[in-house]
Amino acid sequence: MEKYLEGLKNCNLCEWKCGVNRLEGETGVCGIGKPKIATAALHPAPPQSYTIFLCGCNFKCLGCQNWTIAHYPKTETRSLGFIAPEKMAEEAVEQLNSSRGNFISADRIFFSGGSPTPSLPYIEKIVEEARKIQQVKVNYDTNGFMTHDSLKRILHFVSSITFDIKAFSEEIHRSLTGAPSGPVLRNAKYVAENALNQLWEFRYMLIPEINEEDVKPLAKFFAEINPHIPLNFLAFRPNFVLEKYKGATQEKMEMAVKTAKDTGLKNVDWSGQVGLKGKISEVKALEYTKQGARLAGGIAKEHGCITHPRNCGICDLKLSCPIKSHTAARTT
Repeated sequence: MEKYLEGLKNCNLCEWKCGVNRLEGETGVCGIGKPKIATAALHPAPPQSYTIFLCGCNFKCLGCQNWTIAHYPKTETRSLGFIAPEKMAEEAVEQLNSSRGNFISADRIFFSGGSPTPSLPYIEKIVEEARKIQQVKVNYDTNGFMTHDSLKRILHFVSSITFDIKAFSEEIHRSLTGAPSGPVLRNAKYVAENALNQLWEFRYMLIPEINEEDVKPLAKFFAEINPHIPLNFLAFRPNFVLEKYKGATQEKMEMAVKTAKDTGLKNVDWSGQVGLKGKISEVKALEYTKQGARLAGGIAKEHGCITHPRNCGICDLKLSCPIKSHTAARTT
């Protein structure tokens, strides 16, 4: 067994703190054992990079954009499997220095998912090996659900971090992801206060009538820390369990930016495809008090989620989750 993976014998990398022995086939909420790579290729989206997508995720987001990767092995997506860190590092550096890498101005290795946090020791080893060859930059894309110890480990080696926040309120965050919002906001605050120079941006996917009401409190949360914190609103595209749901409109995206700026935030914008067709669900779950949480919770319930308010950490079906096993017919 590779020494750097010893922490997976009692895995506590994320806030679920499952404590399972992933090297012996036990699985926690993320559902993966030994780290596996889904895809790896040059990618032109900012920051331009050689992007490595890791299989698995500790969230079960209803509108997941990368659900075939996040919910491996429940999905039928192909995986490149476990690749020796030395080989992965060599490939990454070679691609960054290639003619295409230079053409798109790729200047870093970008780790994403799913969530890369369940694969943190593996990522650390890839970065270590890559920097033996060349002093490369590294970006880490996160949902923010790592432990404080894991966050400090990440900040130790990253050049930049892209930080996705699904919702601000506890209810809406649980209804969308199956996880509490507290650890995410704690980690976001730590990054904003202690590692702003490493932050590429915070990202917030705006889902019509579900997490719209959280725009103002989230923006105020950041504005009170530092008005120059970068916040990018992403336009929701119908995907995964929310494949029939209505996409965000340009009007809603522009209103989110205005609302955020009205709180005092200065570095706010939005991006993504708008106006995709769909409909707002009429199914509601009464276990939630917030309207957006009732909508998302109702959809989760309709698709087989049994623990409400959603809590994947204690759910009896966490290893056979019907949400995780959902196969979407539509991809946008």
